[in-house]
Amino acid sequence: MAKHNEIGKIGEQIVCNFLKKKGFFVIEVNYRKQYGEIDIIAKNGSKYHFVEVKTVSCESIEDVSRESVMPEENVTREKLRKMKNIIWAYICENSIDKWSFDVCSVFLCEKDKKSKVRFLENQILPE
Repeated sequence: MAKHNEIGKIGEQIVCNFLKKKGFFVIEVNYRKQYGEIDIIAKNGSKYHFVEVKTVSCESIEDVSRESVMPEENVTREKLRKMKNIIWAYICENSIDKWSFDVCSVFLCEKDKKSKVRFLENQILPE
């Protein structure tokens, strides 16, 4: 069984591949500022997407709907606040006007070497 950090990295790679298959161009992975990081910055057409990835291990991909905790529930208010600051820094540094904050939940079944991605686009950041 992979460790927590390894599972997170696997989830990020799965989401990068998922986004590329959907026509996105991945610009950066793990964009860091002193107050945190954004997992993936991608572009689809003229719109930038700031993507937070949350990955959980599961016994079976078929049982995903029975999970008691959905991965996206791990995006806390404090995490959102930090991400908002990072997103604004990137937007200002790169003169971006069209963007969204998205969350990708990854359910990873290491035993079967399968995964399922749920893409939650246009999430709301706190004021």
